[in-house]
Amino acid sequence: MKDIVEQLARYKSVHLNKKNIQTHFVGIPLIILGITFLLNVVAIELQSDSFSMRISLAMVIYALVACYYVFLHRTLALGMIVYIIVNLVIADFFASTDHIFSIGLALFLVGWLIQFIGHYFEKAKPAFVDDLSQFAIGPLFLMAETYFALGFEKTLEDKITPLAVEKRRQLSARLSE
Repeated sequence: MKDIVEQLARYKSVHLNKKNIQTHFVGIPLIILGITFLLNVVAIELQSDSFSMRISLAMVIYALVACYYVFLHRTLALGMIVYIIVNLVIADFFASTDHIFSIGLALFLVGWLIQFIGHYFEKAKPAFVDDLSQFAIGPLFLMAETYFALGFEKTLEDKITPLAVEKRRQLSARLSE
C-alpha cells in the first residue's frame, strides 16, 4: 500500500492549477454530501427498552474510510473525522425530507460537473481514471491543502509538492512521446 506522501503526491500531480483546486473545494464537498445523503437512506433501527439508535450505510462506510485515513496519517485523519461527522449530522437532519434521494443525487451530479470543469482548467484527467483509490484520497487531499494553508504539516507539504511536480513532468513526457 502506498504511503500518505505517495498518495497525496499522485493526487496533487493532476491538481496543480489553482482554478482546478478551487473547483475541487466546492465539488468534492458537494459529492461527499450527496453520497452521504444517498447512503443515509439505507439504515437499520436498533431498539431496546432503554435506547434507540439508527445506523446508516453512510455511518458504516465512513467508519471504514476513517480507519483508512487513520492508517495513512493520524493528524489529517482527525480533521477528516470531524468533517465526516459534520456530513453525517447534516444528512441525519435532512433524513426525513421527502426528496432526500433526489437532493443527494443532485448534489452528487453538480459536484462532479464542477470537478470536470476544474480538470478543463488543469488540462489533465482526474486522478481516479488511473487509480480508483484516488476517490478516497480526494477529500483527504483537500484536508491536507487546508492544513498546509493554515501552516500545519509543513514537512508533509515539502515532501508532497516536489514529488507531485515530478510525477506531472513524467506524465507530460509520456504523453508527448
